[in-house]
Amino acid sequence: MPDFTITPEVRGMRQKVAAFMDEHIYPNEQFLADGGDDRESLMKELQGKTKKMGMWAPHLPAEAGGMGIGFMPYVYINEILGRSPFAPRAFGAQAPDSGNAEILWQFGTEEQKKRWLKPLVAGDIRSCFSMTEPEVAGSDPTLLQTKAVRDGDEWVINGHKWFTSGAMGASFAILMCVTEPEAQTYRRMSQIIVPTDTPGFEIVRSVPVMGETAGNHCEIRYEDCRVPVTHTLGNAGDGFMIAQKRLGPGRIHHCMRWLGQMQRALDLMCRRALDRVAFGSTLAQKQTVQNWIADSVAEIQAARLLTLHAAHKIDQGDEARVEISLIKFWGSRILIDVIDRAIQVHGALGVSGDTPLESMYRAARAGRIYDGPDEVHRMVVARRVLRAYSDGDGWEFE
Repeated sequence: MPDFTITPEVRGMRQKVAAFMDEHIYPNEQFLADGGDDRESLMKELQGKTKKMGMWAPHLPAEAGGMGIGFMPYVYINEILGRSPFAPRAFGAQAPDSGNAEILWQFGTEEQKKRWLKPLVAGDIRSCFSMTEPEVAGSDPTLLQTKAVRDGDEWVINGHKWFTSGAMGASFAILMCVTEPEAQTYRRMSQIIVPTDTPGFEIVRSVPVMGETAGNHCEIRYEDCRVPVTHTLGNAGDGFMIAQKRLGPGRIHHCMRWLGQMQRALDLMCRRALDRVAFGSTLAQKQTVQNWIADSVAEIQAARLLTLHAAHKIDQGDEARVEISLIKFWGSRILIDVIDRAIQVHGALGVSGDTPLESMYRAARAGRIYDGPDEVHRMVVARRVLRAYSDGDGWEFE
């Protein structure tokens, strides 16, 4: 088994991030959620502070404008960033920009990097990733219908997308669409960079999501939207391959941020249990509450070790398909369970807006759907394990 001991260097980075969040993020969460136009000024101020600290864009190599700390240190930092929904953006590591920057760095041409990657990493522009469609099951991307047809030196794009998160205010989208309809299944798709000011790119609406009043998960129509063929990311037909390069590490980062949410919920639960008195003793002295705390600690630790193991395999060049699916469906369930227990310990306060728990709970529910529904990930695990037995080798944990 790999050694998951945190090095002194990484521990120091985590401490710097945690201290910054204590001083600048947690006290400003309500304002960042409700502060209107002024919240953008505050975010820019916070971003300036993290840049000055040398903690900007931890997900990218130094040559791309990031910290250059490597994959595993960033995994450990994400565990701290995940404790607040506003922290990733303050550190220049918010989705979907972080994933878009990673694939632009890996697959973009020099011209694409100059035009889109450099200002994206600097925080001067934002981006979106346009993949999900309302007419087909998001759990099966082979069904995507949006098409780009070659016309000379241009792609002509027509299609319908939704849940294109971050589209409002974005300078460009990375679009997943069919360009090679006659090719074998996993060579039919390409990823194309579409500037959002291109004629034919229309944001229909921001889709309401789980009680959000100012969400940015957009429905988009592409109607005879023309972009140069030079906007293709990688080669035509590389769409699925690039998506795997983006989604595999992305699921690791989501799961590490979920661990941060779990830890924050556990902190709130334990402090409340120690302070609140009912029926002659603190909640911490009630056996049911003790069981909730013990179960939460065990489940968080299990999720953490599963996630670090998957991250280690990715870092070693393994696709880690089974491990990634395991942490996705296990982590999303534990996240909801731990937050739910914390809410129960807080009673009426837990469902109010006076703690972060109610918003954490709403956000956690979506985790069972995005990055692939839990049911699909369970299917992936079961099929691969059964295939190993069918082949006569059986399944062994590595």
